[in-house]
Amino acid sequence: MKHISDIRSVYFVGAGGIGMSALIRYFLSLGKRVAGYDRTPSHLTRQLEDEGARLHYEENPSLIPDDCRDPQSTLVVYTPAVPSAHAELTWFAANGFELCKRAQVLGLITCHSKGLCVAGTHGKTTTTTMTAHLLRQSHVDCTAFLGGISQNYGTNLLLSADSPYVVIEADEFDRSFHWLRPWASVVTATDPDHLDIYGTYEAYLDSFRHYTELVQPGGALIVHTGLALHPAPQPGVRLYSYGRDEGDFHAANVRVADGEIRFDFVSPWGVVPDVQLGVPVSVNVENGVAALALASLAGLTPEEMRRGMASFRGVERRFDFKLRTPRHVLLSDYAHHPAEIARCLESLRELYPSRRLTVLFQPHLYSRTRDLYHEFAQALSLADEVVLTDIYPARELPIEGVSSRLIYDNLRPGAERVLCPRADVLRWLSAHPVDVLAVLGAGDIDNLVPDMHRLLAAVEEGEGRP
Repeated sequence: MKHISDIRSVYFVGAGGIGMSALIRYFLSLGKRVAGYDRTPSHLTRQLEDEGARLHYEENPSLIPDDCRDPQSTLVVYTPAVPSAHAELTWFAANGFELCKRAQVLGLITCHSKGLCVAGTHGKTTTTTMTAHLLRQSHVDCTAFLGGISQNYGTNLLLSADSPYVVIEADEFDRSFHWLRPWASVVTATDPDHLDIYGTYEAYLDSFRHYTELVQPGGALIVHTGLALHPAPQPGVRLYSYGRDEGDFHAANVRVADGEIRFDFVSPWGVVPDVQLGVPVSVNVENGVAALALASLAGLTPEEMRRGMASFRGVERRFDFKLRTPRHVLLSDYAHHPAEIARCLESLRELYPSRRLTVLFQPHLYSRTRDLYHEFAQALSLADEVVLTDIYPARELPIEGVSSRLIYDNLRPGAERVLCPRADVLRWLSAHPVDVLAVLGAGDIDNLVPDMHRLLAAVEEGEGRP
């Protein structure tokens, strides 16, 4: 792969993804010429254009800028979510360009740093962003490539001129995390996912096992208790466990009262008492323990840990409240795996035990729906009412016999349920009373959330029907 100093232009195929956008911002910060393609414009792509990236939304090689047509000076970065037959990828390959995956580039950028990486089926975006914020507001500082937009900083890229630490979300999709060489890593969960890529759960677990071999000697591996994973760290790598209630790192004396959650952080080196969660939902106790474990390895003081956790404001689309009143709650969350959905709905039940919970879910991928529809139905049945939209295909073509009805038909008996095309969601909401509404999914359902907010706000003001 080219050395960064030899690169004058960088072209991104699939520029609008959250991980790709952090790399775009990184190369713009270096003064490189940045261009790229994405399928559809979004709020994020408009931000990237405002920051200097030249993006287009038509799959057409003739739209590739002239200064990105020299294979000697141009780096081409693509996301595995883009089909290999994509016209622009095909053009670059046919004209002698080196094509690099996003994770390969990230591995190159961070290989000479102390990488603090967070891997796992779920929990990794919040835990990564928590870790980055803890370090950022401390004497340690960090650079960070995040898998979501930090509410504290309004971006998914943090840059430091002198900190040796780089905080990275380690993505298991397409074995991307095998390009990383962490100094320390957390593994949050290994529930089966991406079986369209891995084929079997055993292959999925083996990919995580190989990832644990990549932690550098002298570093540390911190694995959640109770996982099916059998880690295989190199000699010289310290192995720790963590959990909410048990493990080398865990929470003790958890207190929930008056809308706050506090706990004592227990580590092999002592106890940090009275840690307050800035985003007080129960799932963040576990996420917080993992982030504090990495922060303690990086040398934060107890006071820096307490201050950082209390001031953490969360991540966009991760338990992201858009409206909270006595009449309505509207929450947006990226949850697209059964375990994530269950954790989200359980946390909402804990916060609002006496209120009616409606979940609007857009399944993501035909293959994931085919493989996990029973588990999806079980998790979604934690709500009082389930509204299912059509499947968001992302990179996939339809699979015969696979639709949202697979989930619908397997919801618990008696559960209130609705099949609603995405195009009709706002019409459904305008005519249907809701109390606590959770909008879940990794597709484009979040694009409707601003309109949902306006509809519910109009009801609050006495102008709407429900």
